[in-house]
Amino acid sequence: MNPLELLNTQFKYPFPTLKNPNADQLQEITENQWIDGEYLWLYENNPDLRKKYKKTKTAHIAAQWFPTAPVERFKPICRLMLWTLYNDDLYEESEPNDIENVRTQSIAILNGEISNAEATIPLGAMLTSLRQELLQFIPQESISRFTQMISRYFLGLEAELRYKQNKMFPTIAECITLREDSICLYPFLQLTEIETGIILPPEIHEHPVIRRLQALACHLVTFFNEVQSVMKDEATGSIYYNIVKVIQNERQISLEEAYLEDLRLHNEDLREFITLQASLPDFGIWHEAVVNWVHYMSMVLSGWKNISTKLDRYNAMEFPGAKELKEKLNPT
Repeated sequence: MNPLELLNTQFKYPFPTLKNPNADQLQEITENQWIDGEYLWLYENNPDLRKKYKKTKTAHIAAQWFPTAPVERFKPICRLMLWTLYNDDLYEESEPNDIENVRTQSIAILNGEISNAEATIPLGAMLTSLRQELLQFIPQESISRFTQMISRYFLGLEAELRYKQNKMFPTIAECITLREDSICLYPFLQLTEIETGIILPPEIHEHPVIRRLQALACHLVTFFNEVQSVMKDEATGSIYYNIVKVIQNERQISLEEAYLEDLRLHNEDLREFITLQASLPDFGIWHEAVVNWVHYMSMVLSGWKNISTKLDRYNAMEFPGAKELKEKLNPT
C-alpha cells in the first residue's frame, strides 16, 4: 500500500481549500532573513540542513492554515511555524527530563516574565520576537491562552520522549491523547484571532463544544500525519508514538491493516467534527464569530492535506539526522 496514494484518495475533507497570497513573500523572509539570517548560527556550518528547512516551505504550510491573514499579521504565524519545526527537531533526541526546563523558559519568555538575555534555551530570541509581534494584534489574555497551549505541546513532547527512551508503546487511546498535544496544532488554533481580528471571550474558549472541536481537529491532523510519517519515524526510532505503529503493535496486525484502522479512526472523528460544526449551540452576540472560527478550523484540515502531501520532509526523507541535532544541543 502506497501511503501517499492512501492519503490523497481516502482522506477526504468537505471543506474549502484556500491559500494565503502572501506565502511567497513570507517564504522569502523565512529563508533569507530567518534561516540564513537571524537564526543562521543554529546551523551555520550545515548548509545542507538549512536547505532541508527551506524545502519544508513553512510559510506555505502557514498559508494554508491562515489563508486570509494580511501580510503583517501573517508574519508571526510564519515565525511560529518555523519555531515548531526547529523545536521539534532540536528536542526529538533529548532526554525527557530536559524538556521541563525548555518548557518553563519558553512559557516565561512568551508571557514576558523573563527576557531573552535571562534565558538559556537556543530558541529564546525567536520566542521573544514572536511575543512582540503577537502583542501588536492580540491582548495578553489571548497570549496567556496561547502559551497554555504551547505548554501542552511540551508536555506531549515529554511524554513521547519517555516512551521512546523506554522503547515502550502506549495504548492507542494514550497515544491519541499525547499526540493531541504534541502535534502542536492547539497554539495555531488560538491565533485565529489574529486573522479574524475578533477577540472571543474566555467563556467561548472554555465551552465544551468548542474544546471538543479543537481536540477533533488535532486528532484529524494527527491521523493524517502519522500515515506519511511512518518512514521518518522508523528512521529516527520514533515509532513508539506514531499512531499507525501503535495500532500495529497493540492489534498485532500488518502495517497495511494499521493504515486502514488509522483511516477508520480518522473518519469517525471527521464525522463528529462535521456534525458539531453543523449544529453549534447558540453563542448569542458571538455566534457569527464562532461559526467563522470553526470554519477557519475546518480549512486547517483540508489545507494540511493540500500542502503536506507535497513536502519533501515526509516524502523524501528530508529531515535532520539525530547526530547533527545532538551536536547542536551539546556542542563540545
